[in-house]
Amino acid sequence: MGTACLLTALLCVPTALSSTNKWDLNPVNLSLERQTTRFSVSGQSLPVSSKSFLRGCAMLKIVYPICCGMDVHKSFVVACIASTNIQGVTTYKSHRFSTFTKGLRELSQWLLQNDCRDVCMESTGKYWIPIYNILEPACKIVLAHPKYVKAIRGKKTDKKDAQWIADIFKHDLVSGSFIPPADIRQLRDLVRYRFKLTNYITGEKNRAQNCLTVSNIKLDDVFTDVFGKAASAITTRLLENTEPFDVTPFLTKNHKASAEEIQMSVDGVICPEQAEKLRIIRSHMDALTLAKLNLESLILSVAEKYLPQLNLVLTVPGIQSFSAIAIIGEIGVDMSVFPTSKQLCSWAGLTPQNNESAGKKKTTRINRAGSYIKPLLVQCANAAIKGTHHPEVKNRYLALKKRRGHKKAIIAISRMLLTAIYNILKKNEPYNPALYRDLDRPPVHREVSVDEAVYILQRQGYLISAPRSTAT
Repeated sequence: MGTACLLTALLCVPTALSSTNKWDLNPVNLSLERQTTRFSVSGQSLPVSSKSFLRGCAMLKIVYPICCGMDVHKSFVVACIASTNIQGVTTYKSHRFSTFTKGLRELSQWLLQNDCRDVCMESTGKYWIPIYNILEPACKIVLAHPKYVKAIRGKKTDKKDAQWIADIFKHDLVSGSFIPPADIRQLRDLVRYRFKLTNYITGEKNRAQNCLTVSNIKLDDVFTDVFGKAASAITTRLLENTEPFDVTPFLTKNHKASAEEIQMSVDGVICPEQAEKLRIIRSHMDALTLAKLNLESLILSVAEKYLPQLNLVLTVPGIQSFSAIAIIGEIGVDMSVFPTSKQLCSWAGLTPQNNESAGKKKTTRINRAGSYIKPLLVQCANAAIKGTHHPEVKNRYLALKKRRGHKKAIIAISRMLLTAIYNILKKNEPYNPALYRDLDRPPVHREVSVDEAVYILQRQGYLISAPRSTAT
C-alpha cells in the first residue's frame, strides 16, 4: 500500500516540476529512496509539503510525527527514530543496542529522551518478547508480521530495515498483531506447553506400540486401549519374564476379545534390545505424565482469577475445563480489541481467503493463522456435533455436510462456536441455544416465491432440477 502511494507520487514529479519548478532543478537527477517519503537530489532532502508540491496527487498523512522502527535480532537490535516537523521534513536517528537487559534499558531511556512513545518492530521468532517486556510500561508498541514490513531484496541492511519500518509506520501503514496482557501471555505459554507435553506422550505411545508390533505381540488387535489397565499389566509381565504364561488373571470384565484370542495375541518373541527400549519408553511416559499433572495444577492456579469468564465459556457446547482455559489463554477476556466477531474469526484462521484477480477467485481456502486455537476449536466442534443436548449445532452441521462435506462443515461449526464465545465474553451472558433454534425454525405461515422456495430447498441439501417437458 505504501509503495503504491510512493510510486504514484513519483509519477507526478515531472509534471509538478515542469509547471512550477520551484527549486530550479533538473528532473533527470531526481531519485526516490525507498525508505523515505522525501525526494532526494544530490544528497539533499526536499520537503513534501501539500501546499507547494504535486498538483492533483494525494499525499500520505503523517499519523505518528515521532516514532521508532526496530530491526530485531538475537544479540542486538537496531532502532531508528523518525521525527517529522510541521513542514513535512523527516529526520532520522539510528542507534544499535544490545539485547541484554542493560542494553534494553538503555534503549528505553533513549526513546524517552527523544520523546518517542510509538514503537514498531517485527516479530522475529521469540527475540521480540524481552524487548516488548522492557518497553511495554513506557511505550505503545506495534508488533508487525515480517511479511508486512519486509524491505526490498538487494538493498537490505539492518539500519535501512529499521528506517524502512519507521517510514511506513509513521503513515500508519503497518497492521499490528494482537498481543494480550502479560498475565494472559503467561497463561497462554503454560497451556501451549501442556499441548506439547500431550504430543510428546502420544509420540512415546506410538514408539511403544512399534516395539510390540515388531515383536509380533498383537495387543492392539484384542484391546481397545493398549495402555489400559489389563494391557499394561500384560506388557509388564512380558518385560519381567519372556516365558509363556496365562493371561486370564490379568483380564478385566470389559474387553472386546475372548480370553483365547488374547492368549494367542501374546504368543510372540520380544528380544532383549526391544524389551530394554520398551522399558525406557514406559519410564519416559511416566515422567511426562507426572510433569503434565504438575503443569495442570499450575495452570489451574494461574487461571483462577478468570473463573467468571471460564464459567461462561463452559456453557458453550463441546467445551470442557482445559479447553476453556486454552481459549481464554489465546484470545483473552477483553473482546474490545476485536471490533467484530468476524475479525476474531479471521484472526483465528476460520474465514476464507480473498484471492481474486481479473474477476476470478483463485482460492477460498482458510489460511494458516491460529495454529493453536484452530485445532482446539475443531476438537470442540467434533464433540459438540456428537452430543444430543444441543441439536441446533448438530442440525447445522448436517445441513452443511450435505452440500459442502465434513471438512468445511466442521470449520463452519468451529466458527459458530468462536462467534458464540465472542458474544458471551463481550455481553457477559451465558450461551443461549434458543437464539439459534429461533433462527433455524421456519415461520408457520409464509408466502415465498419460486426462487425463494428453491433457495430454501437448496439450503436443506436438496438438488433442484428443471422439470421435464412432456411431449404433446
